[in-house]
This record gives sequence, C-alpha cells and structure tokens, in this order.
Amino acid sequence: MQLHESIEITPWFYLYFTENPGMAFGIEVIGKLFLSVFRIIAVGFIGYYLYKLVKQNYAFGFIACISLIFAGAIGNIIDSIFYGVVFDHSFGQVASFMPEGGGYASWLHGKVVDMFYFPLIQTVLPEWIPVWGGEEFIFFRPIFNLADSAICVGVFLLLLFYRHTLSTSLSKEK
Repeated sequence: MQLHESIEITPWFYLYFTENPGMAFGIEVIGKLFLSVFRIIAVGFIGYYLYKLVKQNYAFGFIACISLIFAGAIGNIIDSIFYGVVFDHSFGQVASFMPEGGGYASWLHGKVVDMFYFPLIQTVLPEWIPVWGGEEFIFFRPIFNLADSAICVGVFLLLLFYRHTLSTSLSKEK
C-alpha cells in the first residue's frame, strides 16, 4: 500500500496506511531521537515495575493491564527503531523492504505505522450549529495501530478497575 491508501473492510472499518512521525495523534513536540530514547527508558521502568508486581503476587488482572501497556510500548518502540532502517519512504510509491541504498531514516528515527481507522459516524452537522454548522463530522477520526490499542485498553482497564491498586502499588515503591 502507498501512504494514505486505504482498503474498506466494512463501511465503518478501514485499513488506512499512514506513518506517525511523533507521539499520539502525530504530535511532534520533541526531537525523534529524544522521543525514542525516552520510550526505551520508560519501557525499562515499566518492565521493572511489572517484574516487582509479579514478585509481590499482585492480582492477575492488574498485572495484565500493566502488561498490555508494556507490550504496546515495546511494539511502538520496535516500529520506530527498525521501520525507517528497513523500508524506504512510501510517499507516492509502495515502500520497498530492505532497499539497496538503505531505509529512509537511521536507527531510532523511524516513524510508527498506523493502520486501523474506524469512522463510526460520518455525517454533516446541521447548519444551525454555531461555528461548525454545515461541516463534515466524523466520529472517531484517529488512525491507530495494535500497539496503541494495547496501551489504551490497558490504561482504560487500569483506571476503571484498578485505580486503588495502582495508587497503593505506586506508594509502596517510594
């Protein structure tokens, strides 16, 4: 697939190929190298925290939530470390795997591939709505990947079911 090309699976689910150069929603606040190093350090801390949780026999569900966050973070790191090295750019063409001249970026400078797009509601807003009236509205516009899903589901379940356990475990760490 070429960049920004999509395949309709259902009217509300597309595989949409895009490359995310930064953090969530493509936000680029800090440099790519700093972001990659920060991600690696954060995963190290999460991994150590997870190890301690297992050793202290915390609830399986709590450990599963932290594991989802950990796995998602590792997935995005792997993408940003290797994707730019093993593929050439995909703007206006299908990216080549292991191109002769090397990839489009060096180690730790690659982008993260996002591909899941769920435009659940597509409509035009009524004219009477101030500012946005008459404009197209798409509910759930973000494009994301499996790693992002793991992180979001892990955080959501953690906050929903294990908020007290999280605060207790973090206060024990001090």
